[in-house]
Amino acid sequence: MGLNKRDSNLFRERHRRKHTRLDVRDLNRVIAIDTENQLARVEGMTPYDAVVDAALPHGLMPCVVPELKSITVGGAISGVGIESSSFKYGFVHETVETMDILLSDGRVVTATKTNEYHDLFFGFPNSYGTLGYILSAVIRLIPVKPFVKLTHIRFNDIEEYFNTVKSRCRESYDFIDGVVFAEKELYLTLGQFTDSAPYTSDYTAMQIYYKSIRTRDTDYLSTRDYIWRWDSDWFWCSRVFGVQHPLIRALFGKRILNSRFYMKLGRINKRLQFLSTIKKLFRIQTESIIQDVEVPIEHAADYLRFQLKVIPVTPVWICPMQSTAQQFDLYITKPESLYINFGFWQIIKSTHPAGYFNKLIEEKVETLRGRKSLYSESYYPEEKFWELYNKEAYFTLKEKYDKRGMFKNLYQKCVLKR
Repeated sequence: MGLNKRDSNLFRERHRRKHTRLDVRDLNRVIAIDTENQLARVEGMTPYDAVVDAALPHGLMPCVVPELKSITVGGAISGVGIESSSFKYGFVHETVETMDILLSDGRVVTATKTNEYHDLFFGFPNSYGTLGYILSAVIRLIPVKPFVKLTHIRFNDIEEYFNTVKSRCRESYDFIDGVVFAEKELYLTLGQFTDSAPYTSDYTAMQIYYKSIRTRDTDYLSTRDYIWRWDSDWFWCSRVFGVQHPLIRALFGKRILNSRFYMKLGRINKRLQFLSTIKKLFRIQTESIIQDVEVPIEHAADYLRFQLKVIPVTPVWICPMQSTAQQFDLYITKPESLYINFGFWQIIKSTHPAGYFNKLIEEKVETLRGRKSLYSESYYPEEKFWELYNKEAYFTLKEKYDKRGMFKNLYQKCVLKR
């Protein structure tokens, strides 16, 4: 069984086979905004821009909003979602109250932290649709103000940088993230809600947000524009499409400056095999290094030095995350401990065997007791994969909620890509 849906933010190849497909494309509505209890009930395929647009008029937003407008609520829960408020609220799945889940036998169950399906509630994140599909969910909201004041602080020392990240996460900011351009060019961005702003910047047309970090000490955005500050240029990945050129931006503007357009281009390329044909013709060998990893703060400097020395990819996104006291079985992080998410996304030329750099990343992250998201390419041997992603807990859930094996298992889907 598989999903039939319009959008996907997965960055791994999937082998298409003929099988029963469940059409969930129309499960994309915000059902209700509960302003009194600060909750939103939404369907599983609802993209986050729809949730934000429904909540902001009430002075609310989801606790954690993933970076791209096209990411869906169900996808962020069954995968792993994070953003600059995660140092306060943890992963997306830690802000969920209930999930209505369609099981492989046709039953729909409501899973909460305390009811008879609590094992499914705590086992569903990082299951990537291999235990069931989220039909709807209730997620927590937080109050907002109209604007966000940003303060960009530059560092030239890695140790000082992460020491500062750790200390600032104890203070009363609303958002914290950062960008590393080079070993001696690291930026920490502190965000604070504010009722007024002397001006607001616009990074949805001619200006590019990530470039502004290097030129501004202070900046102001509307809250909505802050939430989607990365979407216009897909962080910095829009450069591969040439749309950071001023003439292209002037001619086509906001119509093309969004994650949905870039994903559409990616799907067209996969279908037509345009880049693959060029690479074969000119004998160009590349490796796709598109990853997000979480590393404990005490090992963050070690990881970043490795990354900058061994993996030829910059910039690197830095996002602190502190998990709650609750334990989610398939993506285990130490409760109430600070982690650093490193995000890096680029296709590079390589003379090494396939997966060379990605395997180095996986080995380093494991050595430092971190975790790697599974939305992109993974190369783990099966035994190692299950050691890292809790084989016993997973197959206990699989036996209980997908006894006939109608869905692929997690290793098949995320590593073998069947």
